[in-house]
Amino acid sequence: MPQGSSQASRPHRVVLVVDENSNPFEMSCAIEVFGLPRPELGRELYDFRLCAVGPRIRMRDGFFTLTDVAGLEAADDADTLIVPNRPDTDTPRSPKVLDAVRRAHERGARLVGFCSGAFTIAEAGLLDGRRAACHWMWADSFRARFPQVRLEPDVLFVDDGDILTASGSASALDLGLHVVRRDHGAEIANAVSRRLVFAAHRDGGQRQFVERPVPDIPGESLAPVLAWAQERLDEPLTVGDLATRAAVSPATLHRRFRAQLGTTPLAWLTGERVALACRLIERGEERLDVVAARSGLGTAANLRTRLRAETGLSPSAYRRRFGPAPGEALTV
Repeated sequence: MPQGSSQASRPHRVVLVVDENSNPFEMSCAIEVFGLPRPELGRELYDFRLCAVGPRIRMRDGFFTLTDVAGLEAADDADTLIVPNRPDTDTPRSPKVLDAVRRAHERGARLVGFCSGAFTIAEAGLLDGRRAACHWMWADSFRARFPQVRLEPDVLFVDDGDILTASGSASALDLGLHVVRRDHGAEIANAVSRRLVFAAHRDGGQRQFVERPVPDIPGESLAPVLAWAQERLDEPLTVGDLATRAAVSPATLHRRFRAQLGTTPLAWLTGERVALACRLIERGEERLDVVAARSGLGTAANLRTRLRAETGLSPSAYRRRFGPAPGEALTV
């Protein structure tokens, strides 16, 4: 079934497989992103289900037990299958679970692994020669067990087309919102992120952890300069302008971005501009020169380049997929 907002028969079906000793946090992330109704959007984004090997599944460290869980046959109807993860990465996964993952992949379902979920997909033999992310704590173990996988260390998540993997627990939300953005566009992803009170978009290439999540000195917080820049994306802002606004040198600003956001000032600024361009297209703006100017990307040629690098789509393809239908007004 094609992904995106044009599904006619039913919403895209997301199935989460829960295995013995699975971590409840990632399960909750999947439920929050894919499982909750979104009445404010006026449509259902996903059909979400849980399944497991048996009807009773003991969660991590015996915190609680799930009961009346659907069987693994539910995975055979998934458009996207979220594979199980758990902290005991050395324990082999259930053969029945691995078979379900392989079947899903063979029939073209998208696979998603949160945190140690990359181990499940690799154990199923589906990551050889492909890119993947996993938690930094298990990187050495993962490389030793799966040397044919192209592990990308110190990134939030990896989108390798039909297989996506997130590095850690919190980055499950980043990857989940990335999937929503890929399926339904930036405007819908922003609406979901507002419900979550979570950052709308962090690029997968950002670092897994930052040197100092909370600045020791309140004046070192980047929040004021980020808010200032977001209101002026249509202006010819440069890294130097951001540094001037923050009253620091460009080198100091770069260090603070790395420490607090895990990215560079230029990468952050470009990402914000591309996200704004996506929202403008989704709201019905068809003139590429206007989109480029209002988003600060400058020219239609640069807009095409940046949008394709970020979404894999040209502006016209993005409009066909996420733009409003004739006479439709999108309000979120």
